[in-house]
Amino acid sequence: MNKFIQTVKNIWSIEELRNKILITLSFMVIYRLAAQVTLPGLDGEVINDAMNASGGAKGILGMINMFTGGGFSRASVMALGVMPYISASIVVQLMGIAIPYLQKLKKDGESGQKKTTQITRWLTIAITLVQGPAYLASLPSLGIPADAFLIGTGGMFWITSMILLTTGSIFAMWLGEKITDKGIGNGISLLIMIGIIAGFPSSFAQEFVSKVTTGSSGGFMIILIEIIVWLLVILACVYLVTAIRKVAVQYARKTVAGTVRDVAGARQYLPLKLNSAGVMPIIFAQAIMFVPSAIQGANFSSDGVKNIAAMFADPFGVGYNVLFATLIIIFSYFYTAITVNTNEMADSLKRSNGFIPGVRPGKETGDMLDRILSLITFPGSLFLALLAVLPAFVVKFGVQQSWSMFYGGTSLLIMVGVAIDTIQQINAHLLNRHYDGLMKTGNKRKSVA
Repeated sequence: MNKFIQTVKNIWSIEELRNKILITLSFMVIYRLAAQVTLPGLDGEVINDAMNASGGAKGILGMINMFTGGGFSRASVMALGVMPYISASIVVQLMGIAIPYLQKLKKDGESGQKKTTQITRWLTIAITLVQGPAYLASLPSLGIPADAFLIGTGGMFWITSMILLTTGSIFAMWLGEKITDKGIGNGISLLIMIGIIAGFPSSFAQEFVSKVTTGSSGGFMIILIEIIVWLLVILACVYLVTAIRKVAVQYARKTVAGTVRDVAGARQYLPLKLNSAGVMPIIFAQAIMFVPSAIQGANFSSDGVKNIAAMFADPFGVGYNVLFATLIIIFSYFYTAITVNTNEMADSLKRSNGFIPGVRPGKETGDMLDRILSLITFPGSLFLALLAVLPAFVVKFGVQQSWSMFYGGTSLLIMVGVAIDTIQQINAHLLNRHYDGLMKTGNKRKSVA
């Protein structure tokens, strides 16, 4: 504990790092405060009472509400949050495979990155203009009573709400970009994470009350077991995020200019991540799993279609989770294939005089890396699918739905991934100032002259 306290003091003693952390926390607080502002024309107290009476949004709507920090069910000006920006980023990334102009921008370095960011911003506005009306039309189905609409649902309500929803998404996007530029960590990911964490206290409190007030003498023991299992799941997520397959790489010998001695080639490792796709397979799969829910809510004359849609619309049902897990495995291979170019990795090794021992540089190296990546992606995708459907399993053991969402899925993987990325950035600042990292001993290092 003393070493951890010393590490915190070391962090606070670095002015640049301290300012970055304070800026990050300030912007996150602003985002959370903005998420509490209800759209004009709606009675916030009536909405809160209705949400408390119904237990909040459940199922797929509960997942969306978690990512927006409760703003989705509260009809906040931040109801859409950064989700349109995430959708736009995914679309631009996928379009980069087929559109030569976007492929060229990817190779243009910083200038190309700026143009890609600008395209993503405009696409974010376009997506907001599509998602906004759909959200406003679905407010009654979210459980918002009719008496909450103070000025009705006429043209004035729609116009003002659309302007504010669009402005809220743009403001959230701006906050995320500013955190990335001026703060610490990835801004958009941090905003999503803080929205997820916002629902943690209430979810745990509900679970605690439900177990302790049942009159059973083992209520506290059940809570303790749930916490231990939750911590083990977090540990498994950390291993999934950080697990890599090291491929040995040898660099050719070279002669140092002005001397007669040779410098032996360095033996290093090329890290291939077990889960190169991150949480993107879950995001893609969940986007498709929204379709059965939409079909269930539509007016179809065929009862058979509705019954099939209902079977796949329950996020805690068997049919939903089998299809969900299958889609995650498929998308893990798909997203890894489009984001990890093994041929470029082989060409880069060849240009830097590097090679894999026993493998010829060039195409053979690329084929070997592709084969290794395919082999490690399979267990990684299975592990990812298991974590994604884990909430459906824990619900069967009596865990409430809101608390079960923290046992796996996108929410837990995002929290773990963002936390690791932020800690790594803090460690980089500490190591540059000759301090041990946040997860190290916390003692000050002696600078080497």
